[in-house]
Amino acid sequence: MGEPLRIGIVGAAGRGRSFFAAFNAHPQARVHAVCDLNEEGARQAAAENRVACVFTDYDAMLDCGEIDIVVVGTPMPLHAPQAIAALERGVHVLSEVPAAVSLEECRALVAAAQRSSAQYMMAENYCYIRTNVLVREVARAGLFGTTYFGEGEYIHELKGLNEITRWRRKWQTGINGCTYPTHSLGPVLQWFGERVVSVGCFGSGHHYRDPRGDEYEQEDSIHMACRMSGGGLVNIRLDMLSNRPHNMTYYSLQGTEGCYESPRGFGDGHKVWLKGRHDDPNQWHDLGELEEEFLPEQWLRPPEEALRSGHWGGDYFVVADFLAAILGDRPPPIDIHAAMDMTVPGLVSQQSIERGSAWLDVPDSRVW
Repeated sequence: MGEPLRIGIVGAAGRGRSFFAAFNAHPQARVHAVCDLNEEGARQAAAENRVACVFTDYDAMLDCGEIDIVVVGTPMPLHAPQAIAALERGVHVLSEVPAAVSLEECRALVAAAQRSSAQYMMAENYCYIRTNVLVREVARAGLFGTTYFGEGEYIHELKGLNEITRWRRKWQTGINGCTYPTHSLGPVLQWFGERVVSVGCFGSGHHYRDPRGDEYEQEDSIHMACRMSGGGLVNIRLDMLSNRPHNMTYYSLQGTEGCYESPRGFGDGHKVWLKGRHDDPNQWHDLGELEEEFLPEQWLRPPEEALRSGHWGGDYFVVADFLAAILGDRPPPIDIHAAMDMTVPGLVSQQSIERGSAWLDVPDSRVW
């Protein structure tokens, strides 16, 4: 094994901090540089993790010649520009979600990825939640039959967080439509093995104001109906404003031979029914009963360092897959086109709701 890959983290005083543990757990990589406009926060993150180089200028970090990989852990509107800047320099990119905040940015990012010698991966860690991985493997084994309906919900009241991380007030709740789709949509896309071909977006109206008295531009509960390439339907709900307890995710999957539902909260569990395995058509079963048969070994018995990393071990496996792609072991599972499949429907939903919830086609980045 050669020298470890050298990692630079931009946004290291914020979301980027969560990647230290995941990269430090892998012998093929080491964090070599951090960058943040908050110099004090960047220096603190560097000191805590024994990182050699601290930058406040992103271009300077890219141009120092000592970075193989950049992790983009900055606010949403910076993801695409910073990813493009790295790809143009031949630096591999692991980007936070979503990949971009406009269709124009998406096209520019895809073009940069196609020109570059470097790899791009989007770090959608909800695809790496243990139960979501298990459902994916059961679906790939064909036990749900033909999948034709799915649901994904992200219900995370963050009116207070808007005032701490102010970019959210513009880019998440300051635009109407499904502005933050990838946590809900990403896992379901992997279960279907298809892409979204059209969306219609609907909102529940406006009932909340920010501390300045301004009405949130985003309607309180957004529903994005997605027509799939195989003809099925997926419903995505995004709600970041309603006064209610936290229930971060809900997923379901329906096929001709079985179905799955995640917990709604309070005392509920992950439930599955499979026609070929369960005799009683009215009896749910615990999803966990399928773990030994279908979970990949690394998930079934994860290393201790995976459990110490963020997002239920998901950050560890995101990094592991990304490093494996760079080292040539396998393609990145959420490559530039998969990232577009998870990002672009949400951008089109913003056009849909502006046009009275009209159904609109979702472009396919593979033909750009």
